[in-house]
Amino acid sequence: MIIACPACTTRYAVPDTAIGVEGRTVRCAKCRHSWFQDGPVLVPPPAPPASVPEPVAAAPTPAPEPEPAPAAVEAGLAEPEPPIAQVSAPPPLAEEPPAEREYVSAPTDYDDDYSSFAYEPPFRVRRNPARMWMIAASLFAVVSLSAIGVVAWYGLPDWVPLARPTFAEAQAGLVLEFPPNRQDRRTLPNGTEFFGASGTIRNVGREARTVPSLLIVLRDARERIVYSWEVAPPKRSLAPGESVTVNEAVTDVPKSAKFAEIGWKPG
Repeated sequence: MIIACPACTTRYAVPDTAIGVEGRTVRCAKCRHSWFQDGPVLVPPPAPPASVPEPVAAAPTPAPEPEPAPAAVEAGLAEPEPPIAQVSAPPPLAEEPPAEREYVSAPTDYDDDYSSFAYEPPFRVRRNPARMWMIAASLFAVVSLSAIGVVAWYGLPDWVPLARPTFAEAQAGLVLEFPPNRQDRRTLPNGTEFFGASGTIRNVGREARTVPSLLIVLRDARERIVYSWEVAPPKRSLAPGESVTVNEAVTDVPKSAKFAEIGWKPG
């Protein structure tokens, strides 16, 4: 039988046994609309035909006698016409069996919890590679600009492997005077390495200056830093023309230390 969806008019060819005589609830596979389909109308089988008597075989008809040949034929003046050959009719062609018709069965699984008003997405979202790359580039630009701003404001962290200046820049109006002849390095009687340095910090400007901390660095023969320490000045502020003397000594210095450098400690 042929059934049609009342909602989208999609037609289905289903066997009668799928619906049954009493009918059943079906659902459209296209629009998923459900309705009750009545069963097929039963048609009574046709009555058997009455018996037909077998035909009686007719008597064979005698063949007609050949007509006598004309006198010209008997005299040998003309040849008799050849008899016409009878062509038998070809046997009837065998009828091909009708092709089997494919039936599309209506969906038989009916879910009582399904609602035709439930929301379903009309289509699946397709991925756009160009849009994804554009979003990734935008995020990278935002992160890069943020990192540049942080470095510009706070500076590079200590763990970044970049070359850093050993000493801070020269202080305006302040002069360090630590001559090499006032640096003393020797070994004490108990075998301890001793290093001492003495110098002067002078304010040569016309205004009072704040004195930052000093940094003493010991280097080996390859000019690598092997030891360093911070020195706080005896006086944190110097008036114009004023100076202060710094005397500093440290023990347990590395034996590889060859010379010392003295400068302002980096901020």
